[in-house]
Amino acid sequence: MKTSSSPAASSLTGRLLVAMPGIDDDRFRHAVILICAHDDDHALGVRLDQPAPGVSLAEVLETLDTPSHDRLRDRRVLIGGPVERERGFVLHTDDWISDETSLSFGEGLALTGTRDALTAMADAEGPRRSILLLGYAGWGEGQLEEELNENVWLTAEADDALIFDTDYDTKWSRALAGLGVDAARLSSQSGRA
Repeated sequence: MKTSSSPAASSLTGRLLVAMPGIDDDRFRHAVILICAHDDDHALGVRLDQPAPGVSLAEVLETLDTPSHDRLRDRRVLIGGPVERERGFVLHTDDWISDETSLSFGEGLALTGTRDALTAMADAEGPRRSILLLGYAGWGEGQLEEELNENVWLTAEADDALIFDTDYDTKWSRALAGLGVDAARLSSQSGRA
């Protein structure tokens, strides 16, 4: 999972994308996405505000015969994006790292796509904070930059409190508020000046 490409001149790695109201793709309506990797060739991020319907972390761990603790019983699994939705990724603090498979990025964050990350989530010595996500959002060469030029996304600093909290219904409006933007005042029309 380690990246070897050179970083883009204005890499968004470790930053948030906040969808504008007029986004044409319903899969990203009111989305808040954390960019985990961004270079000249691609970008990869995970959506932080869309729980998978009817899927809990405890159920996933039980299905995989991984011990679960009561503290995980009510934790939700999120839909990280439309790409490889059958594949799980754990977004977590970098106080726990799998040297072979974790992608460290941003300020103290990592993304791991292996079963040992799930085991670590259930372990008291695992990461301090973590989320299980199904799938990811991906962009090819220049695609994210084009969407930014078309005012599809706003960018914001990543905030651990926003990333890991479980108030999914208000995450988008709170991300906008962090930028000083009132969601009720945003136009659903996008365009260029």
